[in-house]
This record gives sequence, C-alpha cells and structure tokens, in this order.
Amino acid sequence: MAKITIVYYSAYGHTLDLAKAIEKGAKEAGAETRLRKVKELVPDDVIKGSQGLSAGHALQKDIPEAALGDLEWADGIAFGTPTRFGNTTAQLRNFLDQTGPLWAKGALAGKVAAFFTGASTPHGGHETTILTLSTFAYHHGMLIMPMGYTIKGSGDPYGPTYVSGDGSKPVGEEETRLAYEFGKNLAKTAQKIAGK
Repeated sequence: MAKITIVYYSAYGHTLDLAKAIEKGAKEAGAETRLRKVKELVPDDVIKGSQGLSAGHALQKDIPEAALGDLEWADGIAFGTPTRFGNTTAQLRNFLDQTGPLWAKGALAGKVAAFFTGASTPHGGHETTILTLSTFAYHHGMLIMPMGYTIKGSGDPYGPTYVSGDGSKPVGEEETRLAYEFGKNLAKTAQKIAGK
C-alpha cells in the first residue's frame, strides 16, 4: 500500500477541494493518506475582516497542520497552492523552506512529487506556479509525476488546476474529476516506485 501526503494551502477553500479530490482518488487506488494544511501567515484581524477568508478557514479548522514528518512518511506527495502573481503562496513556501533538514539527509530523494494549483483567471499563473514548485522537487531529488495527457479530458499536462473568478466560483465537476484521477495515478505511481 502506497502512502500519500497531500500538503496544501487554501485561503478560500478552492485548493482544499482539489486536495480532497486527490486524496479520494489516492484512497480509491488503495493508498493510505494524510491530508495536511500549512500554517497560515495572514494576521487574524485580516482573516476576521474578510467574509471569504473567514469561511475558507472555517472549512479547514479540523485539518492538521503539516509537519516535516508527514513528508518523510510518504511515498508520494502532492503539493497544492493557489497562485500568487504566477508563483507559490508565501504560506506553502514557508513550509517548504523548512525542509532543509530533510534535504541534508536525502529523506525525500526518490519519492514521487506532484503539484496542483488554481488562479482567478484562465491564464493567471497555473503553469508558472507548478513549474516553480517543481524546482523544490529537483533539489530534493524527487521524481516528478505530471498529469500529462493521460487522463481523458485533461487540457493541462502539469497537474490539476481550477479557475475561481472573483473567488465565488466553486471548483467544477470536471476539475474535481481530473484531480480524483490524478490522485489515483499518484498512488499507483508511488506504489510502483516504492516497490510495494
């Protein structure tokens, strides 16, 4: 049985929706999973002053925060973040920047890495965010599993994505399906690589 960690940041809940679909797919493929959010860096008063942020955080109140051990435990890891100006959010970057001790001992080398993201517009940085995240995997010696065009209907070879518009548009049925299939592929790939 493969062990899959899904570690993500989600402000309004959209990236969480993709993370849950990936986890569901991985479980369907027989994997043991851990769903983990990263630490929030936005001040509490800012969150309380925004209806969208408050609602997004309420959705995640019972999800554990990611720890380095969650990465070390896994055979495959899916990293998710909304885009911030075509790049990774500070919250996820902050967590990844703490992985130096894992890098020093090669703890993530040979593990499967996969990525997912979203933006408010169709060309709002999906590709650049995933490509930027991939450099983290390169430095750790991880094996990158893209979505490719292996999933029927996939229009993005990098990984599952969504478009949120002004933040009120939910993750769609097709976006959810692709994330679910991606999770299944991640579990199967990690199981092969780990020799389980």
